[in-house]
Amino acid sequence: MEMIENVVIVGAGVAGLATSLGLHRLGIRSLVLESSASLRVTGFALITWTNAWRALDAVGIGDSLRQQHEQLDGLVATSTVLGQTGALLSFKGKGTHGDHEVRCVKRKLLLEALEKELPIGTIRYSSKVVSVEDLGYFKLVHLVDGTTIKTKVLIGCDGVNSLVGKLLGFKKPTYTGRSAMRGSADLKANHGLGSKFLQFFGNGFRSGFIPCDDTTVYWFFTWTPSDQDNKELKDNPAKMKQFVLSKLGNLPYQVRSFVEITEQDNIVSSPLRYRHPWEVLWGNISKGNACVAGDALHPMTPDIGQGGCAALEDGVILARCLAEALNKKVSAETKDREMEEFKRIEMGLKKYAKERRWRSFELISTAYVVGAVQQSQGKIMNFLRDAIMVNFLSKLLLRKADFDCGKLDIS
Repeated sequence: MEMIENVVIVGAGVAGLATSLGLHRLGIRSLVLESSASLRVTGFALITWTNAWRALDAVGIGDSLRQQHEQLDGLVATSTVLGQTGALLSFKGKGTHGDHEVRCVKRKLLLEALEKELPIGTIRYSSKVVSVEDLGYFKLVHLVDGTTIKTKVLIGCDGVNSLVGKLLGFKKPTYTGRSAMRGSADLKANHGLGSKFLQFFGNGFRSGFIPCDDTTVYWFFTWTPSDQDNKELKDNPAKMKQFVLSKLGNLPYQVRSFVEITEQDNIVSSPLRYRHPWEVLWGNISKGNACVAGDALHPMTPDIGQGGCAALEDGVILARCLAEALNKKVSAETKDREMEEFKRIEMGLKKYAKERRWRSFELISTAYVVGAVQQSQGKIMNFLRDAIMVNFLSKLLLRKADFDCGKLDIS
């Protein structure tokens, strides 16, 4: 079976759905191909910084998500090595582009909010892409079930192992040597954290506890695993939980309890990977009528909490640049018309790539360096981190979030 679509987006994650919704708001239909049978909601939650809320407002779902998630007042950073609070960073105040706004959003609710606003039939589930081929001014997308889709535009939002990214020449992301465990604790009563993001630095590891709403706490633990750790902890949530508890040291009982009560189904572990930042500078973010966004473009470590936020930025900017190209009238005969439209699409995607290149480079680089410092070990590095750099690094989070992707306006 062959189908014909103007825009095909591979992947129904944050970037894919944000791009599709942005295009929909601008009057352009897209088809989103998702390999899973339903929305993939692994990861539990993500910190949405000020830049993410600007993007969510641009696509029209910011207010609904605000009603379901508590605004965070600030971050408290504590050294478990020195046993003292190193920094208290307020999230209140203004940046260059307006008031700061930080919340911890449940991934499931975010994806559902994006999906809900899309026309029925926009997402085609159980649709795994196996290959893509050039067909003149079109791309021919082949699915595992034998379906082929002819499209004018192909957008890869298919994650760190992106097939579309490979088509554009990107290499697989590099393993940092570090891993992260993530969990979500669902309490029957108020968690008692207030509106603070608690972060703890130990000797070679980092942990954080962030309220999503009155009864839900998202937590993470990053460390450098040994081969033995990888062998023993793989696909074993019970051992993951015990491992984290054994490393948390003298954290307050209330904080430790969030890990203790977390259900095994709500714990995952994954290696931390990133794209070398120079690949983003020199590589093909777009090529002809194809491009990448989200983790397919800028996989980064989670140390500044910008992976999902940057994906939302991508969606708004890509939708705007592509709509400018597709909404222009083309002229004349069929062959010339197809060529003219292809050139406009190509220029629109190049404009998107130009806007995202340095921003992606900056975020990948910053996240990697911050992660290396925050997860440092050794007496000298721990002292420098806890006594001097923690306050600087905390403020850096707000600076990187002080970015405006703009509105969905092409008039």
